[in-house]
Amino acid sequence: MTTIIDDTGARIARRVRLERDARGWSLADLADRSGVAKATISKIEREEMSPSAVILVRLAGAFDLTLAGLLLRAEGERERVSRAADQSVWRDPDTGYLRRQVFLRPDHPLEVVQVEMPAGRRVALPASSYAHIRQALWVQAGDLVILEGGERHELGAGDCLGFGPPSEVTIANETDAPCAYVVVLARS
Repeated sequence: MTTIIDDTGARIARRVRLERDARGWSLADLADRSGVAKATISKIEREEMSPSAVILVRLAGAFDLTLAGLLLRAEGERERVSRAADQSVWRDPDTGYLRRQVFLRPDHPLEVVQVEMPAGRRVALPASSYAHIRQALWVQAGDLVILEGGERHELGAGDCLGFGPPSEVTIANETDAPCAYVVVLARS
């Protein structure tokens, strides 16, 4: 079963390889720096598997990038208007969550991402994924639980959470219905 919605997976695969090659790193070097198995990285680069969000965050961190930064490099330059038909869409193979890159430009400090989280699913992201950004999460439909630095935030439709200092974050849909939310972040 494929999880690539458009050609974003192929662009991510090429970008991981380019970032690794630009640093003169072997697969083993990147594996050591990211904590991602060498075989997994190889499969990603050969487009034999779609990486999960957690794996992408680890790879981005090894390159001293945020997840957004890695995806931005994979996406390339965009126009000022982000047309719905041109927005990249990616499905996390582990959780099934659907991520739409609504707005992202290298010359603009803001990024907007729309996510649909299936019922009963969760994703845990390391503190490193929040090291170079400030973000807010706005629930559009459904309910969501955010575990951030030992604090539990229960959010319903219309609620918005501004994230605190970088810490491990778990985003969980503990209900039996899907949840939709928007993440707005600023790179620092």
